[in-house]
Amino acid sequence: MSNEPGPRWYEQVPSNPVQSEPRPGPAVKDLWVRCPGCSQILYRPALVEQMAVCPHCGHHHRWDAQARLHALIDPESFVRHDQHVAPLDPLKFVDARPYGARLVATQRAQGELDAYIAGSATILGIPVEIGTFNFRFMGGSMGSVVGELITRQFERAATLKRPAIVISQSGGARMQEGILSLMQMAKTCAALGRLRDDAGMPYISLLTDPTTGGVAASFAMLGDVILAEPHALIGFAGPRVIAQTIGQELPEGFQTSEYLLAHGMVDQIVPRGEMRETLARILRLLGPSTPSTSGEAGGVASR
Repeated sequence: MSNEPGPRWYEQVPSNPVQSEPRPGPAVKDLWVRCPGCSQILYRPALVEQMAVCPHCGHHHRWDAQARLHALIDPESFVRHDQHVAPLDPLKFVDARPYGARLVATQRAQGELDAYIAGSATILGIPVEIGTFNFRFMGGSMGSVVGELITRQFERAATLKRPAIVISQSGGARMQEGILSLMQMAKTCAALGRLRDDAGMPYISLLTDPTTGGVAASFAMLGDVILAEPHALIGFAGPRVIAQTIGQELPEGFQTSEYLLAHGMVDQIVPRGEMRETLARILRLLGPSTPSTSGEAGGVASR
């Protein structure tokens, strides 16, 4: 497994220096949200309680990464890994603002070092290695740290003989890290190949809105089983960019979950409220799974 000290484009800090700054209570305008599916005005706290799914039309709003993760796994079963791996800025990239400054501001706002959360858990008693993107962290973009954490997740799953699950919600490779970001596509896929070929363990890919760019062009579309939430945007480039590039009108619903299902790119569309039971059923069908005596998920912990 990739437990050696990291190369110069990321570092493993001894403890998480990021502290979430206290946030004021929501302003009046933040208590309400207009549903893009049916234009109904929804009370935000009630929407959160309903897994961010509109009660009128079933539109799946974008959801908090931690809430999504804990809605899928068994209570008190999550053991987090690798949260102390932090990104660096070897290219000294500057666009509207320096990448280093953008990282620090996002880390403080999110209370996380980067855009991926990974750990060991159980789903209805079945041990898995599971991870999710945090879209609020720079659009869930995949840089060197995200790629490293996913690679470690696949390697850990291979060592412990457990299935792996990745929940994708990403704008793609992080341009501020250049080729160091793009190389994560090959790196994660190589680790995924070892999970299958050497360990014989399955990988379930869960696609949410949006799953695009280098994430869609690598491990996200390589699942043994690929599940998607309803009406999620999934593809390499966005439909508007493709239409402008080829100068043609695209089919209705192009790059939605439903379009990909109809064209054989997705195995099943699963509403958010049914995802936990669906994952457990698929895991049982893919083969018996027994808890590992090493690193077994038991209580909330981290390392």
